Amino acid sequence: MKILIDFFPILLFFGAYKFYDIYIGTGVLMAATVLQMVLIYGIDRRLQAMHKITLALVLAFGTLTLVLHDDRFIKWKPTVLYAAMAIALAVAVWVYKKNFLKMLLGSQLTLPEPVWLRLNMLWIGYSAFMALLNAYVAAYYSTEAWVNFKLWGYAFPLVFIVGQGFYISRYLVADDAKPPAP
Repeated sequence: MKILIDFFPILLFFGAYKFYDIYIGTGVLMAATVLQMVLIYGIDRRLQAMHKITLALVLAFGTLTLVLHDDRFIKWKPTVLYAAMAIALAVAVWVYKKNFLKMLLGSQLTLPEPVWLRLNMLWIGYSAFMALLNAYVAAYYSTEAWVNFKLWGYAFPLVFIVGQGFYISRYLVADDAKPPAP
């Protein structure tokens, strides 16, 4: 159920763009993201920081797109989101010696410290890669190509998350067993 909630704004955006245009699509994306956050809040009784940031960026860049009638704003929103995530994770680990991933997921996962650090580094690299990739597509391709990339580009996060799952699976053990060395 939650996976459907995660994907429905982009699917609605894609459909609205294909049937109408980028501006209708942007309005639909904004409304769908607000509805998505209401649903998440209804299920979890809270929004995580990433949800709040995503909502703020969709509404801010969406508003700029609609008010200024300039599709570049909505096209650059993912770049800003991914770049901010890469920078925040990097600054946290290298400047403040904090691991945000562990802070967010540590209550759900028990992993050795080196694994948490590697995961954080993987997320920094992934976020930087996605920021650069979206920036390239937004800058050098048509809006049509960018919208298609947004939909079919969801393969990147899916592959990344599945790969991450395979990586950490060997460190997930029963409560009475000892985890392997990192």
